[in-house]
Amino acid sequence: MQVLYERCAGLDVHRDTVVATVRSPGKRRGSRSTQTRTFRTTMRALAELSDWLACESVELVGMEATGVYWKPVFTSLEDRFTCWLVNAAHLRNVPGRKTDVADSVWIARILECGLVRPSFVPVQEFRELRDLVRARTAVSQERVRVIQRLEKVLQDAGIKLTSVASQVWSKTSRAVLEALLEGVTSPVELAALAKGRLRSKREALEEALEHRFRVEHHGVIVRGLLAHIDSLEQRLDAYDAEIAARLAPHEEILELIRTIPGVGLKVAQVMAAEIGLDMSAFPTSAHLASWAGVCPGNHASGGKRKGGRSRPGPKWLKVALTEAAWGAVKAKDTYLSAHHKQIAGRAGGYKAIGATRHDIVVAYWHIVHDHVPYRDLGPDWAARRFSPAHRAKRLTAQLEALGYDVTIEPASAPPA
Repeated sequence: MQVLYERCAGLDVHRDTVVATVRSPGKRRGSRSTQTRTFRTTMRALAELSDWLACESVELVGMEATGVYWKPVFTSLEDRFTCWLVNAAHLRNVPGRKTDVADSVWIARILECGLVRPSFVPVQEFRELRDLVRARTAVSQERVRVIQRLEKVLQDAGIKLTSVASQVWSKTSRAVLEALLEGVTSPVELAALAKGRLRSKREALEEALEHRFRVEHHGVIVRGLLAHIDSLEQRLDAYDAEIAARLAPHEEILELIRTIPGVGLKVAQVMAAEIGLDMSAFPTSAHLASWAGVCPGNHASGGKRKGGRSRPGPKWLKVALTEAAWGAVKAKDTYLSAHHKQIAGRAGGYKAIGATRHDIVVAYWHIVHDHVPYRDLGPDWAARRFSPAHRAKRLTAQLEALGYDVTIEPASAPPA
């Protein structure tokens, strides 16, 4: 098989060790030399690995995406070599030959022949931003779980606050909980702490706040949960400030991304962190949609299509896209909402949301690539696209491209 990369290295990365194999031209014409060494994954050992690869004049380094263990190895080598992170599913060896050395040799051999493609790895700036955004999302999800545990404690104490209020966590609920911890037991006094629209539900609130809350039992749990929520909110504020500071140089493009219906500030930040702002990695919007896992897959054999399940894309990105899609379909008189309704009628809501996610990703690519705001096609785009006037215009353009001069006149009405 033709060798595309004369000097390359395959790395089998583990938690404590990394097995490196270098493939280079042998002493005899047309032969290949193989050298394998094992290194620790400490920073000092990785520096030794880098020096050894440099001494061997390696031009390309490939490694398997193994959990998070590849990250320090990739970061230590990317400044001196071209590093490829390869999908583990593309590196399957022949069964019965599974050893660390064999895996390392196999990676190097398929790498030198160009039989694998590198996975998308953003630059260091956006890898760090991605870590911050994901950490913020994890803290936000933990906050939701703590609030749910708080609701369980309130239900155990007989407090039916969510039967009256739309959510368990609000200014009213915080004031009620603080009063309960201070020893207030009267439902009338507790209901008097209502704020906003809950003031109009005074009687229902008094009934819902009749309880058997005991400070020596429920109070211990609630006090701990409130302290946990406060600490999580402080962490969220810190993450928000740091993410905003990191994205300050890109504020202009973020404002353009937010012109997409359903895309707010945090969704725009997630999309920028997960995808990046350099579209050179994705030649077209279709490439980006395929990488994000928001377009149908290909599964055909014998001329028959057997399914089109989408590939699994980045889960953090998909969660943000789904949130944006639900916001977009609720907007009125927009292309995204009209397109969602059109597909939902024949394919169901789940596939319709998937199509909306695809529309948002395509719009993101064009906005970031061309530095232009979102341009809505309008709710009647489908009707206009297939209208006689539009079809005539498209066919005319095709004939003119073939070198013909075309003049269109409406057909005369047939005689009665």
